[in-house]
Amino acid sequence: QVIVHDVNELTEKLFPIVEAMQKHFSAGSGTYYSDSIFFLSVAMHRIMPKEITRVIQVDLDLKYKTNIRDLFDEFDNFPEGAVIGIAREMQPVYRHTFWQYRRENPQTKVGEPPPDGLPGFNSGVLLLNLEAMRQSKLYNQLLEPTMVQKLTEKYHFKGHLGDQDFFTMVGMEHPELFHVLDCTWNRQLCTWWRDHGYSDVFDQYFQCEGEVRIYHGNCNTPIPED
Repeated sequence: QVIVHDVNELTEKLFPIVEAMQKHFSAGSGTYYSDSIFFLSVAMHRIMPKEITRVIQVDLDLKYKTNIRDLFDEFDNFPEGAVIGIAREMQPVYRHTFWQYRRENPQTKVGEPPPDGLPGFNSGVLLLNLEAMRQSKLYNQLLEPTMVQKLTEKYHFKGHLGDQDFFTMVGMEHPELFHVLDCTWNRQLCTWWRDHGYSDVFDQYFQCEGEVRIYHGNCNTPIPED
């Protein structure tokens, strides 16, 4: 069954919820109404009908090497309290974004590579447990403008990647809200940061063991042919 949702209608519902966070996580200098759609996943639980309890949201620049139905099984692996399934970011983009916080907190795991660090998240493949999102008092508190402001000030955070930035910042503070997907479910291919100042540590973020299940050709990177 295919249901088509009107983008303008969704944006109209989204805008009041995400308006406050857009100035922190958008590329533009202000808060643009049209930008709201880049925060769809953040508030999906507020605008989708109650009977929809689980959603997989994916980028368009993906290539599937396995049945997407297998990804649904990951919902069963969510630990108690987790509301979103998401893979780690595979470039040192957040090592860069959190530079000031990292300088002030030299022992922090924020922005450090896996397996022990907190490299941030990539929102190309998202598992949204809408029912859990609706019921999580903590998650809904974090959507409030005052909480967003508080966290962005704590981490000196200014991003430009929409929902991904929000999830990353929240994940630094409350990792228990997230089920971390294996990198093979979102094998990102972009290598932009390798050539922009981070060649010495790049491979620590970029390595991914195992048989790839979804390729992600982010930043217009070609996806390998079969």
